[in-house]
Amino acid sequence: MSASTEPAAPATAPDPAGPVTGRRRDHRAALTLLTLLVVAGCGAVAVAAALGDDGFWTISGLPVPGDGVRIAGLLAKVVAVAGTALAAGSLLVAGFVAAPQSSGTVAVHGYRGLRRGAVAALAGGVAAVAAGWLEVADLTGTAPGVLAAAGPFGWLDAAATLESPMGWTLAGVLLLLVSAGAAFGLSWRAASALGLLAAASAVIPAAVHPAATGADHDWSGDASMIRSVAGVTFLGVAAALAAYRAHGGSLTGTPARRGRALLIGSGALYLVGEVVLQSVVIGADLLPGSAYVRTAVTSAVLLAFLVAGTGLLARALGTAPDGRATGRLLPVLALAGGAVAALAVAGTRLVPPRFLVHSDSALETLIGWNVERPFSVLTLLVEWRWNILFGTGALVLAGLYALGVRRLAARGVHWPVGRTWAWMLGCAALLIATSSGLGFYSPAMFSVHMISHMTLNMLTPILLALGGAVTLALRTLRPAGRGNQPGPREWLLAAVHSRVARVLTHPACAAILFVGSFYVLYFTPLFDGALRFHWSHQLMNLHFVLVGYLFFWPLIGVDNAPHKLPHLGRLAVLLATMPFHAFFGIAVMSSSNILGENFYRQVDLPWLNLMSDQNVGGGIAWATGELPMLLVMIVLVVQWSRDDSREAVRKDRQADRDDDAELKAYNEMLARLRQGG
Repeated sequence: MSASTEPAAPATAPDPAGPVTGRRRDHRAALTLLTLLVVAGCGAVAVAAALGDDGFWTISGLPVPGDGVRIAGLLAKVVAVAGTALAAGSLLVAGFVAAPQSSGTVAVHGYRGLRRGAVAALAGGVAAVAAGWLEVADLTGTAPGVLAAAGPFGWLDAAATLESPMGWTLAGVLLLLVSAGAAFGLSWRAASALGLLAAASAVIPAAVHPAATGADHDWSGDASMIRSVAGVTFLGVAAALAAYRAHGGSLTGTPARRGRALLIGSGALYLVGEVVLQSVVIGADLLPGSAYVRTAVTSAVLLAFLVAGTGLLARALGTAPDGRATGRLLPVLALAGGAVAALAVAGTRLVPPRFLVHSDSALETLIGWNVERPFSVLTLLVEWRWNILFGTGALVLAGLYALGVRRLAARGVHWPVGRTWAWMLGCAALLIATSSGLGFYSPAMFSVHMISHMTLNMLTPILLALGGAVTLALRTLRPAGRGNQPGPREWLLAAVHSRVARVLTHPACAAILFVGSFYVLYFTPLFDGALRFHWSHQLMNLHFVLVGYLFFWPLIGVDNAPHKLPHLGRLAVLLATMPFHAFFGIAVMSSSNILGENFYRQVDLPWLNLMSDQNVGGGIAWATGELPMLLVMIVLVVQWSRDDSREAVRKDRQADRDDDAELKAYNEMLARLRQGG
C-alpha cells in the first residue's frame, strides 16, 4: 500500500521507472485511495470501540469532554499511528529489502520507499502534534476554541505538565524530522537509519500509556513500548511489501528472506508485548461487561488470525515468493494489523478491569511494587524483580556472543577466552544491576540506586569493551560480495564508521558525556522528575551504559574505534577524568539538600533516614568510581606493553628479512652528519 502519490525524482536521483503512463497513474491513485480508505476504516473502528465509555474520565476525576473532542482525538491518533507505521515500513523496506545501486544510492524501489516514507512521516507527524493538542483539551476540559485563542504554541505550556500530550507531541516532532531526512536522503544507509528512527518514535507515546501506571507498571510499561514499536514495524512492513510487490518488486532470494525476517521478528515481539501488557492490566478479573475486555478479546481474535497469516506468508515467501498467495496475504495482514492498531488506540481511553477492582498502595503507584524489608545481602540475592528490557537484553547479548564464538570455532578459528569471559561478565553485571535485588531496591533507595548506577556506568561498559563484540561480529558475518545487497556485516560497518559514531566517540565528546552527565542529572531538578516514571528509569539505565561504553571503547576497547588515540593520549584522557568522579562523590556527601527529596519522601520507607542514605550513596560513588578507573589504568598499561612487544617483534622480523636495512640507513645518516661538520 502507498501513503500518497509519489513526487517526481530530483535530477540527482535515478529515474524510478521512466515516463509515467496513464496506467501507472491509475495504479498509484488506486493504491493511494485504498490507503486512505483503510486509515478511515481504522479510525471508525477506534471511535466505535471507545465512544460512549466514560470510565476513563470518571475514574481519573477529569471532566468528560464533548464527543467532538473525543472523536477528533481518536482519529488524530489513528492517523498518527498509520503514518508512523507506513513511514517505518516504507523506509525499512527501502533500506533493507530493496537492492541499491553499486554506489550505495537507492534504486527504483528504494527511491519509491523513500518518497512514500517522507509523505507518511509528514502526515503522521502533523497528526501526532494534533493529537497532543487535542489531548490537552481532553484532559483539562478546555474547549479547543479556547486553546486556539491562546495562540499556536500557547497550549504547549499545559502539555509540558501532562505526560500523554507531551508524548504525542514529541513523537510528532520526531516524525517531522524523519520526513525531512527522507525527502533529501538517497542512500540505503539513510533509508535504514530513518526507518529505525520512525519505528522508535512509537516508544514515546507508548511510554506514557495510561495502562503503565499502578501495580506492576514496570512490566506493563516495558510491554507497551515493545508492542508499540514492534506493532508499527509489522504493520508498516506488511503494507510496504505489498506496495513493493504491486510496483513490480520481486520477492525472491534475499528480499524474500529479509521481508520474512522483518515480519516474523516484529510480529513475535508484538505478540509477546501484547500478552504481557494484557496479563498485567486485565488480571484475573475479566469483567465480561467491560468495554476494555471486549476490545481485548476482539484484538486477541485478530492476533490469532495474524499469527496464522504470518505463518502462511513466511511459508509462501520461502517456497513460492511471487505466487498468488504472497500477493493476497500481504494486504490482508496489513488490514488485520490496522484493525488491531485501531483497537489499541481505543484502549488508551478505556479502563482495564484491574483498576476497577484493585486498590494500589502508595509504593505500587510510585515504583510498581511494595518494599517490605530493609536492604541487605540476603535481599540482594532473593528479592529479584525481572527487568524486561535490560534483563532480557543481557541474556540475548550473551547468547549472540556465544553463537558467534561457536561459529568461529566451527571454522577452526581461535577466539581469545579472556574476551569471552569479559563479555559474559559484562552481561552478568548488566543483569544483576537491573534485575536482582539492586533493581528491586534501586527506585526506592538512593544508596542502592548509586550502586546500580556505578555498575552500569563503570563496570559493565569496561567489561563489554574488553569483549570485542564488533570484531567478533565482523569475523563471524560473511561479506555480501560485489554486486549483492548489503548484509548485516555492511550494516554494522556503516554504523561504526558513521558520522554519528565519529562524533560520539571523539575523546572530548565522550568525556563530557561520561563525566558531565553525573552533575547535570543529580544536581538539577532533572533527577527528582526522572525518579517518578518507569520509562525515565529505563532511560537512565540506557544512558549510563551507552555513555560508559562510548568513553571506554576508544581507551581500552578491543574493537577499532573511529578515533584511535596513542597510548599516552589514552592515559591522559583517563587521568583527566578521574578527579571528577571523586569530586562528584564528595559533593553528594557534602550536600545539605536531599537529592530527589520530593520523591523519596513520598516513598517514605520507615527504616530509612534520607540524609544518611544519601551520604552512603555519595561514599559509594566515590569508592566505586576509583576502583574501575584503577582497573582501566592497569588494562591500559598491559595493552601498551603488549603493543610495544608486538612492534619490537615486527621490527626484528623485518630486520631479519632486509639485513637491518633500517639500522644501516640510520648509521649512514649519522656518518654523513659527522662528515659535514
